[in-house]
Parts: sequence; structure tokens; C-alpha cells
Amino acid sequence: MPATNLRPAVLAARERLHHERDQVRSLHAAGESGLQVNQRLTALIDGVVLDLYQAALQDLGDAELPSVLALVPHGGYGRGHVAPFSDVDLMLLYAEDAERRVQPLAARLMQDICDSGLTLGQSLRTPSDACRMAFEDVTVFTSLVEARCLAGSERLFARFQERFSGETRRRQRGLVGMIEASRQEERNRYGETVFLLTPHIKRSYGGLRDMQLVRWIGFARYGQRELSALQALGALEEEDRRQLTEAQEFLLRIRNELHFHAGKSHDLLDRFQQVRLADWYGCTGDEGLIPVEQFMRQYFLHTSNVRYAASHFLASAKTRVGLRTFLNAVSSHDVEGDFRVGPQTIGATRRGMEKVARDLSQVLRLMDLANLYDKRIDHRTWSTIRQAMMQTSHFELTPEVRQRFLSLISQPGRLAALLRRLHELRVLEKIIPGFRHARALVQFNEYHKYTVDEHSLRAVEAATEFLDHPGAPGEAYRRVKNKTMLHLALLIHDLGKGYAEDHSEVGARLARETAELLQLSEDDSDLLQRLVHKHLLLSHLAQFRDINDPGVIVDLAFQIGTPEALRMLYVLTCADVTAVGPGALTQWKLEVFTQLYRHAMRQLTGDPLAESSDEEQQRCRAALRQKARSRGDAAWWDRQIEALPPSLLVNGPARQILEDLDRLQNLSRSDVIASARYLPAYRAVEYTVGTFEDIAPGIFHRLTGVLSSQRMDILSARIHTLADGLVWDQFYVHDRDHEGPPDAERLEDVKRRLVQALKHPTSSPPKFARFWNEDHSQRSTELHRPPVQVRIDQNTSERFTIIDVFALDRTGLLYTITRMLFEFGLSVHMAKIGTHLDQVVDVFYVTDQSGLKMTDEHRLQEIREQLFQRIVEFERHGIAS
Repeated sequence: MPATNLRPAVLAARERLHHERDQVRSLHAAGESGLQVNQRLTALIDGVVLDLYQAALQDLGDAELPSVLALVPHGGYGRGHVAPFSDVDLMLLYAEDAERRVQPLAARLMQDICDSGLTLGQSLRTPSDACRMAFEDVTVFTSLVEARCLAGSERLFARFQERFSGETRRRQRGLVGMIEASRQEERNRYGETVFLLTPHIKRSYGGLRDMQLVRWIGFARYGQRELSALQALGALEEEDRRQLTEAQEFLLRIRNELHFHAGKSHDLLDRFQQVRLADWYGCTGDEGLIPVEQFMRQYFLHTSNVRYAASHFLASAKTRVGLRTFLNAVSSHDVEGDFRVGPQTIGATRRGMEKVARDLSQVLRLMDLANLYDKRIDHRTWSTIRQAMMQTSHFELTPEVRQRFLSLISQPGRLAALLRRLHELRVLEKIIPGFRHARALVQFNEYHKYTVDEHSLRAVEAATEFLDHPGAPGEAYRRVKNKTMLHLALLIHDLGKGYAEDHSEVGARLARETAELLQLSEDDSDLLQRLVHKHLLLSHLAQFRDINDPGVIVDLAFQIGTPEALRMLYVLTCADVTAVGPGALTQWKLEVFTQLYRHAMRQLTGDPLAESSDEEQQRCRAALRQKARSRGDAAWWDRQIEALPPSLLVNGPARQILEDLDRLQNLSRSDVIASARYLPAYRAVEYTVGTFEDIAPGIFHRLTGVLSSQRMDILSARIHTLADGLVWDQFYVHDRDHEGPPDAERLEDVKRRLVQALKHPTSSPPKFARFWNEDHSQRSTELHRPPVQVRIDQNTSERFTIIDVFALDRTGLLYTITRMLFEFGLSVHMAKIGTHLDQVVDVFYVTDQSGLKMTDEHRLQEIREQLFQRIVEFERHGIAS
């Protein structure tokens, strides 16, 4: 509405909001606490609402109206936690027979408050309506828990509160369950773990909503919502209250800054905001940690504390002595007089309680039994342990503690959940000191979704879940004899992060120190150090090297040494990638990991199936010739089969190889054919192009240009030069325009473009579309840009020079690189494209134009430097030509 049409009271409210909000912003910038800022904003809105209310009453001329209604702030506004651009939740509570009198005031207030510039959530209810809706909808209930009377009839509000509180007491059991279920649903939407690295400051696990959860559960279960009152009742531990209060201040202040900076409600802590807030918060970085990682570490330390405190408080509120407790007691059995194992839980007896309250080895003994019996530790016992551990920071690593811990991690069972409990108590870091540094340690990249400590625990969890896996990871995990060292290696493998030195090197030292603390045997110590030091080896070789190259297979086998160690490394690799984030272990990655693992296992074991590479290739060639006899020109087939590369012979299905070659058999030298098929197991499309090598200069970069320009992520590419100058190129891509199989029209269009790119080549580069997520992340990557690296590897392969390129992931980058390789006069025989952290890692197996490995070191250095400069220029200006 134009300002000239607004009532004077509304104009005054607008001016007051603008002026006083700026004053509050200045106080915030000067360092005023988050809670004080929220309280000032609450008082400001109270004043504005009261002024508009009084003006409306005066205009309506009903002097008795305040006796039949009450203005009731609720939700965050009622609680006094108003952020700079929060919604204003206001209920007009009215007497049963006053609806007609109250409606004109309600309409007037709604319009005036909205016209003043506030975002209003208004409701008009009688006390009975409000109570009925609260117990039908848990969202209404939790909002009304925070209700207070701002103006009007306090007597009417008191009647509502009395009825609301009484009904709450009668329904407390159901309400606690409803509140828990509602909060869990919200967590699932906004981040099911506190450690997701782009959290919603209000709704993600461990955020402000979980602190509100304590208030809501406290009101429903104990009739109190303030933390101090809950502590006085004995329902909340003093340490939990302190940590919740500190976390609240930290999160409220950050939320205020997010709102003030955006000029609107903004609660998502995305990567750009994380970088900006790190500077605002005064983080300067130190050796091994950049400022944003320091800042987010503080964030996750606070939200972890909120998570632990809220979860324990909820569990306590749900614990009751009743029929279930009785049945558990009568159907349980005794373990050495200290513990009782029931149908669902394990707990301590009175004598056992005394032991677990003062002796860490007894806590580990209980956990070992819980793991063995696969039972939860009952809440009463856990509360005793938690309270005792929170009151002491000294734990002696006695021989019995070492023995109990090693016994605990020797079996899968409930291992991950129990290790999380030890981590929550800060006991795990006493046994494995590296965990203290890893607590809430952030990896500021788009690859990992969790902090280092959470990632390590999830890696253990992933491995133990392989126990029931029907595939190769499950088979390997079940065959691992020394699961103790496997689980320990998974816990330690990434603890070297956050230091200036390479994390695998640091991790190896931490593994040695841990082995000494736990007094492991020399063999176990050596195995642990090797697994941690080499934990990336299988993944790196599988994703960025030719897994059928005998040199790669021998190198892996040599560095790992024994079949048992290789089996453990394979499980560790699969678990490590699984723990990166949802869907990280794709079928594609699992298959290449498994293939390389099996090749290396054959190398180590001398299994009869592990024929020499040459023998295996000749066997495959002979089988193909036998099947090709009925397909025409035998001499042509012999030449083509002899020219097939080892990777196709060993891994390609014979039927598919023959069908693809059949399409090439009658191809003219001026023609190009393209095919496409969707591979559901990999959620990828395979595009195959067949032609002759003299069809156009720079075949490979032209094809990559087409695919990239059509919004394809190229996962892998193989370039095959066969006999008679035939070229057979395969690309495996993810189509960003389709979640599942692309439609036939899409496949035909891409095939047509691939053919046209070679039959009618141009010197102009393709046009590349920008993706929304590139624009979204550009601001943060400008502040934290991964370094460009170009590496030349002359050792891995005897036949090829390998060029590794690490660079910021941008559309058109692959085309830029491959075109430059063409300009250098290099032939690309294989390419593997992958993502590592925020970078793409493009790997090219190349030769000179004669098909020979590069040997001129001066020329190689020149290629490396020029390629580096071209990529840097592309990152800065987006130039693909």
C-alpha cells in the first residue's frame, strides 16, 4: 500500500522499526550478545504491536474490548528470541461469546502490523479452540508452550494457561512421542546429522530447534520450560545446562549476523557464509587449518554438545518404571553379578553401578558385553556412566582398559554406536589421542559431508554393515581374521587431517603412537601403520590408473604385501568412500575397486586362476576369434581382435565387443557412427563413436567438447586405435538433464552431434552452459580456490606417459585440456575423469604421434608449464579456446 494511504500509527511504526532496528544492528556490530539483541528486538516489536493495538482500540471506540481478549505472542516471539527478520506469531485470544466484537480489531491489527513491515502469523482463537488445536497438531502445541500475555485480559490468558497445562499433564506421554517424531521428521529434511557441512542453523541436528526441543519436552514432561528450572528439578544436568546456554549464545549471535547481512530471514550456513563469518568472527587460521575450518569447528563443537544434551534429556523424559521395566527384569539373566541382560537392553546391577561409576575398565567391560549380546545399554545405567564421566577428566590407560577396548573393537555388533558413546564422553580421545584433534574438525570441500571424527565413526559403521552385504565387500569383510586392526585402522585413517603435512604421513605416525599406547604386537603395529599410511592407495590406483596394467597391479600388491592386508585395505577403501556421504560409493567405483582388488589378490596368492597377463589376453583373443568365425572377413576380424587393448579383452563382455566391431566392419573412411546405451547399474550412459583416425584432426577433444556442451559429466573415456586406422572411442557420462535413463530423443540428438562434430569439424570451440551450482559456489571458491596442479608420471606405465591434472571443476575444462593435448601433438589413449574434493582429477595416458612413450624431459616440462598456464587462464576467464 502506498505510504500516503497509511494510517499515522502505521507510518510511525514503520519509522520506529527502521530507526530502532538500525540501532540494534549497531549494538550487534559492537559485540552485544545474541540473546540481548534478540531481547531488544522482541521489546521493539512489543512496542510496535502495542502502539498499533492502542490506536486500533481508540478508533474502534469499544473501551470494554480489552476485558474479553488477550494479545498472546507465541513461538520464538513469545520466547523472546526474535531474530532481526523473524516472523511475528501473535494469537488474539478471546472469550467464547466475543467473536463478533473482536473480529474488527483482528482485521485492523493484521493489516496494520503487515503494513508496518513485519511478517505476521496471526490467529484468532478461544481458549478451547487453542487447546483443541494444540493437542491435534504438535506444531501448534510447541508454539503455544512459549505463549505469554502482552496486553488485554490477563484473567482470560490465565484460564487458557491453566487448561493448557492441565491437558498437557494428562497427555504427557503421547505429547513427548509426538514432539520427538515431529523433530525427527524436521531433522530428516534439513540434515539428519549434526555434521552435515552446510547446516541450517535453526533446523539441522544440534541447531536452535534442538534447544527448543528441551524446553518443549520439559514443559510436557515436567511442567517447566526454562533450563534453570529443569536443572533445579534434577531433570537436566548442570553441565548440560551450561553447554546448552553457551551454544545458544553462539548460535543466536550467528543467526543475527546472517539476518542483518542478508536484510531478510536467512538461516542456511552455506559455504560462502561460512567463509564470510569466519572473518567476522575473527578466525585467522593456523598451521593446517584455514580460518573457515576454525570457525566451523567451533560451530560443530557447540552443535555436538546440543545434540548430546538434547538426546540424553529426551531419553530421560521417556524413561518410566512400568510394565516394560518389570518384564525386562523378570526375563533377564545375570552376568557375574554386575550386569543383567534382558530381551532388549543390558544394564548394571546395584553392585555393577558402583563399578561403572568409578572404573573406566568396567564401562568398557559393559560395552564389550553390549556388543557381544547386541543389546542397548539401558538409560538408567547410561545416565550413571555419563554423570560420572562428566565429573572427571582423568582416565588412566591401565592394562585392563587396553584389553577391554581391544576386545570391544574386535567384533562388529553395535560397535559404531558404542564408539560414538565413548566419543561423546571424551573417553575415546584418551585411548586414541588423535581423536581429540579430530573432534568437530571440518574439511572445507564439496566432497566430504561430515567432520573428520564423524567420518571416521561412519567408516567403522559402514565396515560393520558389510557383515550382511551380499557382494564382494561383504565377502571380504567376513573373511578378515584380524577385525580388531581393521576397525582400529578405520578409526585412525583420517586423523592426520588438519595438519600442514600430508595426512597419510601424519596418520602413520598417529598409528604408531596408538600402537604403542595399546601395546600392540610388532606385527599388528606394522599392519596398522601400513593400512593407515596406504589407505588411499587402492582408491587412487583404481580411479586414476589403468587397473589392467600389470605395473599397477604389481605395485599395489608390492606395497600392501599380504593377502590379509590387501583384503583389509579393500574393505577399508569401500567403507571410507561410503562414509564420505550418501551415495558416495557408486556402483561404478565399487566395481573398479573390486576389479583391482581381485587382480592384486591373484598376484599375491598365486591362484591358478591368476594366469599371466599375456596368457589371459591370448585366451580372450582366441575366444573372440572362435565366436567371430561366422561374421565375415576372417582376416579383418583377426587384425581387429589382435589390436584390441587389454582392458577391453579382460573386462568387456565378448558379445558386446563383437557387436561393436561388427558395426565398424563395413564403415567407409569418410563415415562416422555413434551408439548410445544406458547402464542402469552405474546410472550412466555409454556413448561409443567409431570412425577412421584421419576423419578429422583432434577427434578426442572434439567429442569431449560435444558431450560437455550438452551438459554431460564425463566419468571415464577410453580411446582405442584399432587396425587399419579404425578409431573406437567410448565415453561414460552422467546426463545432468536426466535423473534416470535419458529418453530416446535425447540420445539420438547427442549421437547426431557427435557425428557432426567429426564429419563437419570447425575451429570454433563449443558453447558451454553454466550450471546453477557453479554460480552458487563461485563466491566461496574465489575465497578458497583449490590449487591447479599438473603432474607428469613416467613410472606407473611402461607404454604411456601419464598426465594428471588437478583443477577447479568448471564446465568446459575437459575440452580445454584435451584440445591443448592435441595442439601439443599428443595422442590420448585413455582418460579417467573423477572428482577429488573440490577438484576434478583428469588423468590422461598419452604417447607421441608415433605411439611411443614420451622421453624428452625438456619437452615434458614445457608441456606441463603451458598446460598449467592455460588452465589457470581458463579458471580466471572461462576461456575454452
